Amino acid sequence: MRSRRFHMLVSAIGLSIGLGLLAGAASDAVAQDKKTFRMVPHSGLRITDPIITTAFISRNHGYMIYDTLFGVDDKMAVKPQMVDKYEVSGDKLTYTFTLRDGLKFHNGAPVTSADVIASLARWGTNDAMGQKLFSYTKEWKAVNDKTFQLVLKEPYGLVLDSLGKPSSQVPFIMPKAMADTPANKNVPDEIGSGPFRMVKSEFQPGVKVVYEKNPDYKPRSEPASNLSGGKVVKVDRVEWITMSDAQTATNAILKGEIDMIEQASYDLLPELKKSKDVVIKDLLPLGMNYMLRMNWLQPPLDNVKVRQAILHAIYQEDYLAAQIGNPEYYNVCGAFFGCSTPLATDAGAVGVKKPDLAKAKKMLAESGYKGEKIVIMAPTDLNSISQLPLVTTPALKAIGMNIEMQSMDWQTLVGRRAKTDPIDQGGWHIFHTAWGTADMMNPIANAGVKGLGKQGGFFGWTEDAVIEKLRDDYARETDPAKQKKLAEAVQKRAYEQVLYIPLGEYHQVSALRSNVVGALPTPALALWNIEKK
Repeated sequence: MRSRRFHMLVSAIGLSIGLGLLAGAASDAVAQDKKTFRMVPHSGLRITDPIITTAFISRNHGYMIYDTLFGVDDKMAVKPQMVDKYEVSGDKLTYTFTLRDGLKFHNGAPVTSADVIASLARWGTNDAMGQKLFSYTKEWKAVNDKTFQLVLKEPYGLVLDSLGKPSSQVPFIMPKAMADTPANKNVPDEIGSGPFRMVKSEFQPGVKVVYEKNPDYKPRSEPASNLSGGKVVKVDRVEWITMSDAQTATNAILKGEIDMIEQASYDLLPELKKSKDVVIKDLLPLGMNYMLRMNWLQPPLDNVKVRQAILHAIYQEDYLAAQIGNPEYYNVCGAFFGCSTPLATDAGAVGVKKPDLAKAKKMLAESGYKGEKIVIMAPTDLNSISQLPLVTTPALKAIGMNIEMQSMDWQTLVGRRAKTDPIDQGGWHIFHTAWGTADMMNPIANAGVKGLGKQGGFFGWTEDAVIEKLRDDYARETDPAKQKKLAEAVQKRAYEQVLYIPLGEYHQVSALRSNVVGALPTPALALWNIEKK
């Protein structure tokens, strides 16, 4: 009952905040303003630094105010963005990049090579692809204010793929003074060179974010394509209004008080589809993937036998049915690199078709588990994953584990999952999350298969020398057939050691008013090119 009352309270708070913001903004007038775009994001924004977290809301904020050296087009090919031209030396050890003319930060300062190099160094500390790129890097050096070079220790085939990485964590470019901030601390300002500027005076953490068109932004001349091409802003103002109650958001878009719901509720899609004024779109064509992540630093999950017992207790269909409901939008999938990618495989997969509770109980008994409390962090305000902990809790209790589910908002969870403290000091054992397929298409991009432990690993701090050797072999290999075999080996090892547990693949759809045009299918939220007719 306590959990149910808590969820009811959170929904009531979300309802009152959403209605209050709409009323306070003179909604009828704003709804008619074709130069203001109002949207309900999937989560409230609190952590504004997209380099210190993989949270999608922070990544989306990054795309609003920052820009990137390269971007991917609608065929996932890497294209220059801030870069005007580049060349590669004959020995493939030196890459020379030149920035486009007219690039300026929001404070009016020009974007320079020093800003780029500092930004990439900070990104390379945290990001999986960045870390791997920097392990092959001899040096970055500025040739002049607009030209810089990457010098490698040995040829590396993923240089441009790394610099054009489309999703968490994105190599955004920021002023050197900000980029010099330690990579585990939030940057002190919100200055980028991107198509929008953040209106800091109107920022209400977790509740509301306001952006305005950057008048100094110089788009590329090519048409917008995915995250590449011309980022032409066609509205003057964008507002993100957090509404944790899905019915409140649905009512608001039906009335024309908002223009978009980033992640529409599956339960309410029938209601939305009935309206001629609302359209439903899949703006993430590659799909999303659920993940159960365990903390390897926290006993008893430091014991692989305990992790394996949990793996055998998991049944994907239960999670997908509880969270999504409609099979039209989900797919059982045990592939670590996505089921719709060239590296899709079922090698080593466990728990995809059905659980083995008898084996799970046997493995748990053999592990020496003595009834230690297992803390599962459960987000209350992120509708897209809120049901997942409610499935894991009874599944693990069924094999004899002592489970405590602790409820919190998503941004609190995002902050807490970075803690390595013991359980009695705020530590944790399990959390659930979702990744875009674009984040996990290969062993280098997928942060969940890193084996670096506390020296650069993703939250949960999986440490495994075998998997790191396989990832290095993959990074060096250029033959696609051999890459696929290496990816299969990575997946087998990931299942053996239980680096994480895949919980299935799904498609998250957005709801937009029918007068909204120009929304781009992308791996991340892109609000340039959008306009209201």
